Amino acid sequence: MGNRCAVIGVGQTHYTTRRRDVSMAGLVREAALRALEDAGLTFADIDAVVVGKAPDLFEGVMMPEAYLADALGAAGKPMTRVHTAGSVGGSTALVGASLIQGGVHDRVLVVAYEKQSESNATWALTTHLPFTSSLVVGAGGYFAPHIREYMRRSGAPGHIGTLVAVKDRLNALKNPYAHLRIPGIDRAMVESTPMLWEPIRYLETCPSSDGACAIVLSSERAVTGTPAWVHGGAMRSEPIFRAGRDTVSPQAGIDCAADVYRQAGVTDPRRDLDVAEVYVPFSWYEPMWLENLGFCGVNEGWKLTEAGATALDGDIPWNASGGVLSSNPIGASGLIRFAEAALQVRGMAGDHQVEGARRALGHAYGGGAQFFAMWIVGAEKP
Repeated sequence: MGNRCAVIGVGQTHYTTRRRDVSMAGLVREAALRALEDAGLTFADIDAVVVGKAPDLFEGVMMPEAYLADALGAAGKPMTRVHTAGSVGGSTALVGASLIQGGVHDRVLVVAYEKQSESNATWALTTHLPFTSSLVVGAGGYFAPHIREYMRRSGAPGHIGTLVAVKDRLNALKNPYAHLRIPGIDRAMVESTPMLWEPIRYLETCPSSDGACAIVLSSERAVTGTPAWVHGGAMRSEPIFRAGRDTVSPQAGIDCAADVYRQAGVTDPRRDLDVAEVYVPFSWYEPMWLENLGFCGVNEGWKLTEAGATALDGDIPWNASGGVLSSNPIGASGLIRFAEAALQVRGMAGDHQVEGARRALGHAYGGGAQFFAMWIVGAEKP
């Protein structure tokens, strides 16, 4: 992995449906300033900036990194743009970390964002260039058949998705930054909402959020405050339409997890990790990713969910922050997972802190579940 790398600052905006009070530049600057404050630094202390977001088509601002340079203190400094669909937040963190690990820079500011109120992601994902009709409507229409196939293979009962939706939204009530904070949420409330894409109900899917997340990465010699050390990081991708592709448990996800576990010395993720922040935009993806990431055997993921293993008081809490089901500024959603993992091992996650968390997984996926990014961070040096 080269030089040691640590997260020394985390900043988030409050996630909400519309941030009409700020421009995109104002949004990213808000998160960046909070991350710098957490690290005890200013823009002058930063060597380079890495920016990530979902497709430019979403907001219609092409090459936004050029427009955002001034707001992020990047004038005259190296600035890199990352784009790997929905996994981009995680990929952006890994690109920033590589600049530290490779000895190129000592301090890197990583920022990811989305302003969905100025876009229409559902329809941007529905109409394919050159504007021919799609067979699905939005991401949910694409992933619903994969979920139905998982249910068929595993024999999972229909209420598992509801359990995840309730769990993550209850966790969100402990997170002041979360978009969806729904007091009194329970199974009956979720099950009473409309079916959008069978078996995905309205409250089993993620919201459309405005928001930004930023982290400050540092070399060992430039660490300030309480660090979260990067123990391993990996990215993998696969062709979306290759012959024989398993869309329920993509090989790229399996390979990405295996690589990051190898780097971090993890042999049993359920035992060796204390908390995981995993990209679950539709509630059924918790049991699916439990299997894909090796937390249990094939067709066993739903049983862990049903048994409460992934609850805040379970043996391997997943998405203590409320996850993507509670906040989804698409370009930032993966970075939020990585940042929340860092907050956990720094002991700075507030009311959703997992007691005694020393090692945590951050995970992101994107596209047609073909792009994956993961890292493991810890309280101790690797």
